[in-house]
Amino acid sequence: MPEVGTALPRVRIVDETMREGMQIEDAAIPTARKVELLDALSSTGLRHLVVGSFVSPRWVPQMADVEGVLAGFTPVPGVEYTALALNEKGAERRTRHVPPLTVDSRPRLTVHACDVFVQRNTNRTQAQEIAGWDKAVAAAVESGSTAATVRLGAAFGSNWTGDVAVGDGLALIERMMRAWEDAGIVADTVWLGDPMGWSHPLRMEAYVRGILARWPGVRHLHLHLHDQRGAALVSAWTALRLLPAHMTLTIDAAVGGIGGCPYCGNGRATGMIPTEDLVDLLEEAGIDTGVDRDRLIEVALLAADVVGRPLHGRLPLAGPRPRGARLYPMDMPFVETVEQAAHFRLGRAAYAGAPSPWRTPITSHQRQESS
Repeated sequence: MPEVGTALPRVRIVDETMREGMQIEDAAIPTARKVELLDALSSTGLRHLVVGSFVSPRWVPQMADVEGVLAGFTPVPGVEYTALALNEKGAERRTRHVPPLTVDSRPRLTVHACDVFVQRNTNRTQAQEIAGWDKAVAAAVESGSTAATVRLGAAFGSNWTGDVAVGDGLALIERMMRAWEDAGIVADTVWLGDPMGWSHPLRMEAYVRGILARWPGVRHLHLHLHDQRGAALVSAWTALRLLPAHMTLTIDAAVGGIGGCPYCGNGRATGMIPTEDLVDLLEEAGIDTGVDRDRLIEVALLAADVVGRPLHGRLPLAGPRPRGARLYPMDMPFVETVEQAAHFRLGRAAYAGAPSPWRTPITSHQRQESS
């Protein structure tokens, strides 16, 4: 496997297909098909799956059957299943499904850099988010917590208010860090969210360098990047290359790149980092994800069938880089269509009948076999 030449941080993949992905898709997708997809995801080697959210079915009807999905799927040992809850009512519903669900009880402070987005998304203002910090800190102190998380949403920019200066974002992180520090709790995790697809490698670099310089005690960076402008994967890669080996980088993704927030203004054009493309990139960098790429490709194709539209991942179209026994036949004919390109998984039948101009077999000193 290729080496990148420097020690890289540990990478943790959180697959959001069933939550972030499904919440923007057709609410009429049958529960049985969601269960089929979740079971397929569980078989890939992915270790962290978000299965849905406990939210109002009036505003997110796609999640109205989350209990049905949980009742129907088959948990796989070693896989962590979580679900989102945004209020006490949702949290109470979620507790009825523990296990198989696990709940992250780590204390956290959250603020969004865009006041408009947070009002659209959670019916709260930025000021109300900040006003709630004291209660969250007090609860953490009372429970004896020693470590915490700070979360900056809309960190890179907003469809409603424009660019977010990295300095302004770091200032908001600073306020949350200080709140934990004053309470004697170490904030060792920083979460950066980008619901509106404003991330860019240079902005990511500025954030990561700023975080590392100001808060050397941070051990974990968590990225939740949407991809409506195509920079999510390269932004995550930028963070990966900048983090030291002792840190952990968590990257949220979804098969086929599905996902989106109905409040961000981009609908299904939003998307996320395709899980299969992320896994392929990491494996090629020498990072063992534990994921079966061939199986993940099949799951991405299943997801496209479930939602009824072509998806955004590249790996299901062209396959992994061929090596060894998987090198392409040297005499294969012209391959022009996506259907023909599926020969990597379907065999020669995928391009049967395609034109071939070579009158004699192609041979090469770089290959022993002729086909």
